[in-house]
Amino acid sequence: MATDKNRATAAAILPLVGGAQNVTSIAHCMTRLRLSLADRSLVDDEALKALPAVMGVVEDDTYQIVLGPGTVARVTPEFEALVEEARSAEPTAAPEHVLTADELAAQGAEIRAARKAKNSTPFKLFLRRIANIFVPLIPALIGCGIIAGINGLLINLEWLPGITPALAAIASGFMALIAVFVGYNTAKEFGGTPILGGAVAAIIVFPGVANIEAFGQKLSPGQGGVLGALGAAVLATYIEKWCRRWVPEALDVLVTPTITVLLSGLVTIFGLMFLAGEVSTGIGTAANWLLDNTGAFAGLVLGGLFLPLVMLGLHQALIPIHTTLIEQQGFTVLLPILAMAGAGQVGCAIAVYKRLKHNKSIRTTIKSALPAGFLGVGEPLIYGVSLPLGRPFITACVGGAAGGAFIGFFSMIGEKVGSTAIGPSGWALFPLLDGNKGLGLTIAIYGGGLLVGYVVGFFATYFFGFSKQMLVDLNADVDAGESVVARGEAAPSAPTPVEGDDGKERQPAAV
Repeated sequence: MATDKNRATAAAILPLVGGAQNVTSIAHCMTRLRLSLADRSLVDDEALKALPAVMGVVEDDTYQIVLGPGTVARVTPEFEALVEEARSAEPTAAPEHVLTADELAAQGAEIRAARKAKNSTPFKLFLRRIANIFVPLIPALIGCGIIAGINGLLINLEWLPGITPALAAIASGFMALIAVFVGYNTAKEFGGTPILGGAVAAIIVFPGVANIEAFGQKLSPGQGGVLGALGAAVLATYIEKWCRRWVPEALDVLVTPTITVLLSGLVTIFGLMFLAGEVSTGIGTAANWLLDNTGAFAGLVLGGLFLPLVMLGLHQALIPIHTTLIEQQGFTVLLPILAMAGAGQVGCAIAVYKRLKHNKSIRTTIKSALPAGFLGVGEPLIYGVSLPLGRPFITACVGGAAGGAFIGFFSMIGEKVGSTAIGPSGWALFPLLDGNKGLGLTIAIYGGGLLVGYVVGFFATYFFGFSKQMLVDLNADVDAGESVVARGEAAPSAPTPVEGDDGKERQPAAV
């Protein structure tokens, strides 16, 4: 049974991350189980990577275990249940005092703080907060996007005319109120009362704002969109915190919510809606102008630089832009171009597989990670193959640039390709595709871009991804689970370890 399989996966992971007492918080995103750990040194990275269900591990502000879309949502509840069961089964007192849970947590907190300090710049922390606001919305965006695509297909085929209005309502309801959800998550992320953030953001989509004039023009329901909602909720959070400091406790329950909603609501109506509306319009205009006038070049740059942006954590800045474009135009024209980075990564991995015919370890990693790579989950290939090798990471970016240029070229000649939701990539993006010239042509252009990314990524890596010395050293007959270093064979130039974006030291390949 699937439940037994998911529970078995969770049971296999738990001891390898140090047991229940070492886990201080549990969460998950689209593909990763995210754990806060008291003591990072208790984790067995290699054993985790060897588990069949684990595609890779990433260390950032949390310890992230890549399980893939769908799987992570099923394994996480089982993992949480096992942690609770293990904690409840532990005796209330230990016969010997070795180290208390609080002491262990304190030590772990110090270790995490030291690691995070290396990589926690204010800008990156801000981007993480933005991502924390929008990432929880992705499942609804995907579900509604797919329903919208199905509905559009039925309308074009003139099938089930009695059902299509209902499907349109189902697909559009969430998008009509997305500002409320953004406001709720924003207040929660910035330390305010979530429902107050949602209440202030709801003003933006209230039909009655059409009777209000600001900056010499009538407001429109939805004006400012998700950016206005984000700004309104942040303002509400700061006003609420100010009120908590000055309002007497006996009056807090009445005065604080009233002042928070009133002041932030007035600023939203007579300032933020207009300003955020202008910014949102500018984003849509800029994206369309960029692809209409410099499509191939813009696609080349965006597709080629997306993997480095992901490595630096800067890709999170694009999430509000994608959401704004979807809200305005029904789809984001940027995501299909950025998805080409994954295609270049897949082509690169296949080339590595072909070139390193005798390295069973790397070939085993590629065989297990490629299916996820085709579906747009690139972390296993990035962290397990291309990035550690060095040169192949660059040639993977070349493949992404070529695929991006292909889609950008068609956008430049008027054939726009977009996605109705964010999150999926690779083949998983096909059900979410939309465009301005019909679904068939949109699918063909996106599929062509993937093919270009695969082919260019493959040939760029095959011919330029390895030096002669790398091929000699990496083509040794290495069994799965064993590496050249493990066998005591040093790299030719003994390069100095470099610190990656996640604070971990990596040994770059000789290039």
